[in-house]
Amino acid sequence: MKALQLIDHDFEDLELWYPVLRLREAGVTVHLAGEKAGEKYIGKYGVPALSDLSFLEANPDDYDALLVPGGWAPDKLRRFPTVLELVRRMDGQKKPIGQICHAGWVLISAKILQGRQVTSTPGIRDDMENAGATWLDEPAVIDGNLVSSRRPPDLPQYMQAFLEVLLKK
Repeated sequence: MKALQLIDHDFEDLELWYPVLRLREAGVTVHLAGEKAGEKYIGKYGVPALSDLSFLEANPDDYDALLVPGGWAPDKLRRFPTVLELVRRMDGQKKPIGQICHAGWVLISAKILQGRQVTSTPGIRDDMENAGATWLDEPAVIDGNLVSSRRPPDLPQYMQAFLEVLLKK
């Protein structure tokens, strides 16, 4: 199995690395996609990550799942039409999409939340609801192929839920 993790500067370090490492422990190949291939991106707390490929090189047909980290990166990621199309295509194919904290902004901009149940950091609850989602204050929420979570303390529940959805696929 292969998963794609989106990346941009100021990602929340734990929300990017914990899922990547957890999936790799489960035998899933994980690639990081940024605006440019081979670029070093720095997290909010200074942890670096190197992109494997660019958004333009990321073919949704090559991946079984998608992850979107939180932090301030989602506000940047949602400005790329290629990222939004990638999210829409993977959602249309019912592939697992994981989003945590502020990552919901990307799904909002991709316009895939109407009628869905989600969670996020409480700071973007109104944004999620205004996009048509039902917001729940829970560590992890599964709605079909979509898995969402609130913040770093919820990472164990988030990844347990994400792996449950991915392995059922």
